[in-house]
Amino acid sequence: MTTFRYSLAKFIPFQDREECERVRKITKEEITKHPNPDFKIRIIENKEDFYFQFALDIVTRIVEAREKNQKLVLILPVGPMPQYPIAAEMINRLRIPMDHVYTFNMDEYADEEGNTAPPTWPGSFQKAMWDGFFSKIDPKLRPPERNIHFPTKEVLNDYAKMIADLGGADCCYGGVGWCGHIAFWEAHLGFEFGDDLEAFKQAGPRIVELHPMTIMQNALHSFSGDWSWVPPKAATIGPAQIVQAKDRSFWLDGYIGGGVSWQRFIARLAAHGRVNTLVPASILQTLPGTYTMLGGVADNVEIHMS
Repeated sequence: MTTFRYSLAKFIPFQDREECERVRKITKEEITKHPNPDFKIRIIENKEDFYFQFALDIVTRIVEAREKNQKLVLILPVGPMPQYPIAAEMINRLRIPMDHVYTFNMDEYADEEGNTAPPTWPGSFQKAMWDGFFSKIDPKLRPPERNIHFPTKEVLNDYAKMIADLGGADCCYGGVGWCGHIAFWEAHLGFEFGDDLEAFKQAGPRIVELHPMTIMQNALHSFSGDWSWVPPKAATIGPAQIVQAKDRSFWLDGYIGGGVSWQRFIARLAAHGRVNTLVPASILQTLPGTYTMLGGVADNVEIHMS
């Protein structure tokens, strides 16, 4: 292949070209192999099976905690979303009570002054969760509203304590953003910490400015490509809440179709790249947990002019 050398675009926080080139070469056959045996990478080829397995993971934890007469504390994402209606249907059909379940959503959009979006706004994560999950569960079964939490401006300063007071999260679910974010903990926040990974892992909830890649990613997926509609900031949990969870279950479904995946490279950089603060999701590979990719995400990274 003809060599053409150039620098990375300046707005990208992670500028290690050699590391990018190394992980880009990791093939689909190699991607599930990792030196940390407790960080389990797997591929699910079929989209329907992917979301079914995600829903089953959630419901299994709910059932197992109930059988043990224990509470269950979950950190939940908005994205992916298709697993939630499937989980709700399982819960309704199996008549699974959820009064022992406590949920904390990862994040919520905010305006330039840090005011979080109201639950009535169509783009609100609160509305997405109620429409896509909670309202679909029989009211006799779903968790009491007092058990369902979102990182709004009113509670953000106490959000970490709210989770900790319940014994910490039993499982943190999530995905990986285009810039490498987890929740809305954006890549550029790593500049505050440099190489101090321990300080990075202790950082908690805050209001953050969204990275340009996140604005574009969310415009593509939720706002009909309208980047002017995406709020500039968000409230988010920090790495501490993810690290301190007893388990982590991350699901990467960023395959658009026709061979196009925005997530194919960042999935590799997060799982196999050098652990660093400018790729926040890279801390996942140092911890016990599962990392499940849709087949189209795991496919090889290649130039394809579509």
